[in-house]
Amino acid sequence: MKEVTPVTLSIERLSHDGRGIAYLDGKIVFVDNALPGEVVEVTRTQKRSRFEEGRAVTILQAAPERVTPGCEHFGICGGCSLQHMNASTQITFKQQFLAEQLHHFGACAPETWLSPLQVASYGYRRKARIGVRYVEKKQKVLVGFREKNGRYLADINACPVLEPMFGKRIVALETLVSQLSNFKDIAQLEVAMGDTDAAIIVRHLSAFNADDLALLVDFSHHSGIAIFLQPKGLDTVKKLAPTGTDDYLHYSLPAFELHFDFHPNDFTQVNLPMNRLMVDQALHLLDLQPEDRVLDLFCGIGNFSLALARKVAFVLGVEGDALMVKRAYHNAANNSLTNVEFVVADLTQQFDFANGLAMNKILIDPPRAGALEVLPHILALKPEKIVYVSCNPATLARDAKVLCEKGYRLVSAGVLDMFPHTSHVESMALFVRAGR
Repeated sequence: MKEVTPVTLSIERLSHDGRGIAYLDGKIVFVDNALPGEVVEVTRTQKRSRFEEGRAVTILQAAPERVTPGCEHFGICGGCSLQHMNASTQITFKQQFLAEQLHHFGACAPETWLSPLQVASYGYRRKARIGVRYVEKKQKVLVGFREKNGRYLADINACPVLEPMFGKRIVALETLVSQLSNFKDIAQLEVAMGDTDAAIIVRHLSAFNADDLALLVDFSHHSGIAIFLQPKGLDTVKKLAPTGTDDYLHYSLPAFELHFDFHPNDFTQVNLPMNRLMVDQALHLLDLQPEDRVLDLFCGIGNFSLALARKVAFVLGVEGDALMVKRAYHNAANNSLTNVEFVVADLTQQFDFANGLAMNKILIDPPRAGALEVLPHILALKPEKIVYVSCNPATLARDAKVLCEKGYRLVSAGVLDMFPHTSHVESMALFVRAGR
């Protein structure tokens, strides 16, 4: 739909994804780049039977919460949706959304709200998949994220949300790819960074020649970024440069004197400073004692498990990916921890590893689908405390309802801004068995 003449609308509130909500002739209109209390001129982009969509092109009356976006490509690039909103309003919006989900789908509310966790909102993203495409009309290789409509890659020259090691090299990466003989067959770049070391995995659909490999090695040498090649599936990822070093990147949790090795395509949190705050808060909420035995579900490479092991008698970490479990054991050994064990198990199908275990506290960090299939097994263990880390408020609310109906109190909950400038909501909740 193309609208020639913008319409003037008053924004009443925000939708769950951070768009302004207004009404036109009795129909709801979702408006990008708009805040509650604003009067804006809107170009409508989609017209449907029950609602319309549009974008604010002129702000006639701005809300006090409006700020100038930190990225010149905001509104075109689809990577961020909330840069026009100040940081305190963003986190308040996310906390309110969590509260609404708990109320409507969990029929509960925390006894105490945790203070939201926030860190720097730019330069925070250390892991990302970045699209690559040669655009015939522009005679140009584009490197970046998709546009808001999701159809094309945005034509950007920098990304201030990415760690500067990558975000300031968008043009350099475009130049590098354009010099390769198979530039039309480069599908994506996956970037990853630890404390100080960085890597790029180049997903390519056809082979490189000797000149291509030399270009990639030279880029690695001058940028300090390790280059990995991926011709097919994840099992084909292989390091190209630099040579003579292992394949790992490294990050630390200084509060627990922990150092982690991880492969660039391992799952790790994208926001390292926030990860440190998240681990600190989770362990604080569990009120750990030296005699505790803690079960860490969906443990990955041991991000929480090893910190727990510094504080308690025994930790059992459970993860569905055998490679992650191998990495977790590797990290436990490197940190001289012998009171932690790991098990490979699909937690939606299997829980027999818990037979006979006496685990008095549980930490769970499930995927977006939540932990509904796991809850009966957790309840059977009758843990004193459960800390639930969630990347989806809807499934957290659903699971909270089950726990509260089965004898647990929702003692506290709050959000952590793992993904500033986006509508993604990460949260944490503490459940305590009634009578404790």
